[in-house]
Amino acid sequence: MTQITLIVIFLGLIAVGVPISFVIGIVAFTGVMLIPGLSGIVVFMKMFTGLGSFVLLAVPLFILAANLMNHGSISKRLIDLCIALVGHIRGGLAHANILVSMIFAGVSGSSQADTAGVGKILIPQMEDNGYDKEISVGVTAASSTLGSIIPPSITMVVYAGIANVSTGALFFVGLLPGVILGISMMAIVYFASLKNDYGKEEKAPLKHVLGLFKESFLALLTPVIIIGGIISGAYTPTEAAAFACVYALVIGMFYYKTIKVRDLPHIIIETLKLSSLSLFALCTANALGELLGYYNVSTKAAEFFLGMPGGATTFMFVVVMFFLFIGTFMDAVPAMILFVPVILPAALALGVDPTHLGVIIVMTLALGLVTPPYGLCLLIAGSISDLTIERSFKGVLPFFLMAIVVLFFMAFFPQITVGIPKLINPSMF
Repeated sequence: MTQITLIVIFLGLIAVGVPISFVIGIVAFTGVMLIPGLSGIVVFMKMFTGLGSFVLLAVPLFILAANLMNHGSISKRLIDLCIALVGHIRGGLAHANILVSMIFAGVSGSSQADTAGVGKILIPQMEDNGYDKEISVGVTAASSTLGSIIPPSITMVVYAGIANVSTGALFFVGLLPGVILGISMMAIVYFASLKNDYGKEEKAPLKHVLGLFKESFLALLTPVIIIGGIISGAYTPTEAAAFACVYALVIGMFYYKTIKVRDLPHIIIETLKLSSLSLFALCTANALGELLGYYNVSTKAAEFFLGMPGGATTFMFVVVMFFLFIGTFMDAVPAMILFVPVILPAALALGVDPTHLGVIIVMTLALGLVTPPYGLCLLIAGSISDLTIERSFKGVLPFFLMAIVVLFFMAFFPQITVGIPKLINPSMF
């Protein structure tokens, strides 16, 4: 009866529009108070202890690095370079949008920062060049999900801490799906451009491309240093995030000279605002996770999956569908803290590689950023173009459907997702 009451409270609060972080906290507190002998102080203790992790320090640091790059006009230089590289292809600005998101993903680890940084430059530029509002918003929002998939990824860092797997291995495995997803989005853009007769930019002279490359070289070096250092084991993800902040600040202040000392308080305040959303949700999710543990939910889930026909294939299908649903109204970080401990024992019992499972969960939850009603990237991109959420999702839909195809392909063929990285560097696994 208690479990039913908590589910009704959860669904009721979601239905009336209460923010998901508060919903999780209220359900956790109510559930603990309904257990005889437990005090409500347990909830607050778990909320605070949930933040006591060196790994989670990477979350605000990567967001700060992204804000420094956006404020330092580094993203603008990357956009100019990408336009010079692929702008001459039919639908060139849309292709450049996807390409710069793939590069920016290797720096920030945050899809929201990607949407805001790239969108405010490219969405108006695309509309001025004859692109529909829907396709301008759709390609920006959809490609920004690559920020959660291509390393360094904040959500991968969180999953690695929960599942006790190597962050470097998870980053290495995430590279291939991220690149394949980016290329598949470019294919959608190409055919949409042929259908709607979108234009293309003049082919940039080689001298101009080399000049832009030289100007952007230090920015392009950032993902190489960060990802290379983590994969090689030279430093931890948190240390890499701290380095990214210092690196972005130094090149922004002293090389590009676009960041002034007076800009720093605003950048830090914006970082704290965005970080607090994820970290508060993480706190409350940690408290609710304790409640789920009291009811032995993970044991019951393992028994359920082990009794299902189809083995690992059926398990992966259910996992994808479940996290697609959860992602429509919940952020990736609290979703993983709540449910990864529940399904991980079943995955291990079925022989599913936890690294493979992590990449699939991260990819699935990334799609939640472009699906209503939660869809933060969808909302950010739509607000830039002053577009309703219905029209914004219409623009995202072709990319979303292609991403689903890629997602299931990666889920059902682990020999490609994990097998190829293992062949390249078996010592990492």
